[in-house]
Amino acid sequence: MIYHLLYPLHVEYSFLNVFRYITFRTIYATITALVICFVFGPWLIRKLQSLRVGQTIRGDGPETHLAKEGTPTMGGVLIIFAVVISTLLWANLTVDYIWLAVMVTVAFGLIGFMDDYRKLVKSNSKGIPGKVRLSGEIIIALFVSVVLYIKPDFSSNTTIPFFKTVFLNLGWGYIFFAAFIIVGAANAVNLTDGLDGLAIGPSITCFGAYLIFAYLVGNFKTANYLQIPYIPGTGELAIFCGAIVGAGFGFLWYNTYPAQVFMGDVGSLSLGGALGTMAIMTKQEILLAIVGGVFVMETFSVIFQVGWFKLSNGKRIFKMAPLHHHFELKGWAEPKIIVRFWIISILLTLVAISTLKLR
Repeated sequence: MIYHLLYPLHVEYSFLNVFRYITFRTIYATITALVICFVFGPWLIRKLQSLRVGQTIRGDGPETHLAKEGTPTMGGVLIIFAVVISTLLWANLTVDYIWLAVMVTVAFGLIGFMDDYRKLVKSNSKGIPGKVRLSGEIIIALFVSVVLYIKPDFSSNTTIPFFKTVFLNLGWGYIFFAAFIIVGAANAVNLTDGLDGLAIGPSITCFGAYLIFAYLVGNFKTANYLQIPYIPGTGELAIFCGAIVGAGFGFLWYNTYPAQVFMGDVGSLSLGGALGTMAIMTKQEILLAIVGGVFVMETFSVIFQVGWFKLSNGKRIFKMAPLHHHFELKGWAEPKIIVRFWIISILLTLVAISTLKLR
């Protein structure tokens, strides 16, 4: 919005030319989202408390979590609000990638909102039926994947990390591949959201990485130099990623241990869906496994735990899954688990960024 209001003045007022630059607008999109969270965060927490929108704790979870009972949840609404407002203010809204990113964020957030609402109304931790939730996620992901696939300037090739000229062309199968990544990312972040600040920390580093990817992929010179796919318009997605980074830091202010508010499914599903979509739009799909290594690790811990439990007639690999619960039951303090997972996420992000040159 700001971009469109000031664009006609760029020629007449040279000092306004800074608004043409993606880097400038990304910085202020980040700051705007951060300020929005700081301004509206306390009000939202008070509102959720007055509405008795408190977290319900599973009976089969770690006993240390019982103290979290009643902590306001659904704080992810704040993240979505800050991201959408900041993106609409600073991004070039003629770029359809921006609208798709915002749509996925809001749509997955809506599914999460309905899930959280059902949990609170029914006073249990089950939420909406898993098949219903998954079906909604798949429909949204398939819609986005089809829209991208039919775009004339979007390729169905999948880039392979560490290789410059090796591409995997999936043809129409790319639609299902992309949908799988979006849905998988959404649920991976959702599984990780089990400790104070555990999910939002790696989310910040992941979107920070894709901010860089979006800028590089959307710039012809840098894309050509690094020998990565050039996709016109994706540079604007750096602004969207910046907004999420800013909103993430703003939310972390209230979500850090001991948390004043939880993001709920409305936050984790929207962040995960947006992350998967960013991986698709920037053509760094497989690299998401490295960038989001913490989310992958948490997800596979659940898959292996459930699979081995069924195959071995009740035996377990971990004391409890997802993985962060395993370390809780081993006696690790919650802040120690959270910070160490953040450190791992930062290291994996640096490795992922390095692959752009190590080809």
